Amino acid sequence: MTLTAADVPAAARWYTDVLGVEPYFTRPLEGPAAYVEFRLGDDEDELGVMDARFATWPVGEGAGVVVHWHVDDLPATLARFEDAGATVVSPPTVRGEGWTTAVVADPFGNLLGLITSPHWAAAHGG
Repeated sequence: MTLTAADVPAAARWYTDVLGVEPYFTRPLEGPAAYVEFRLGDDEDELGVMDARFATWPVGEGAGVVVHWHVDDLPATLARFEDAGATVVSPPTVRGEGWTTAVVADPFGNLLGLITSPHWAAAHGG
């Protein structure tokens, strides 16, 4: 998943604080970052943050799609994002037994989906 930000260094700091991991990849190596990438979870899923100037699609609040990623504790994760400055766009919504989603907007205008899903958990030993 690739997100955009007008200020990639600020976004990198924000995501480092929220996710508790440092980016493993940054470009350019010298000067302000124009792209950073994090690896998340047991599957090492990649989350990239790219300078919005390089996007070939519409960027900004409400643009694009919402990509959901699975979290073990949705209320705690949602609170962590809110404490870090994210805005709840869609509060936790039960979609089925054990399956709940929420959507937040990060400070850079990206929409992020959070999900607890028994299907994902079962497929990944949870």
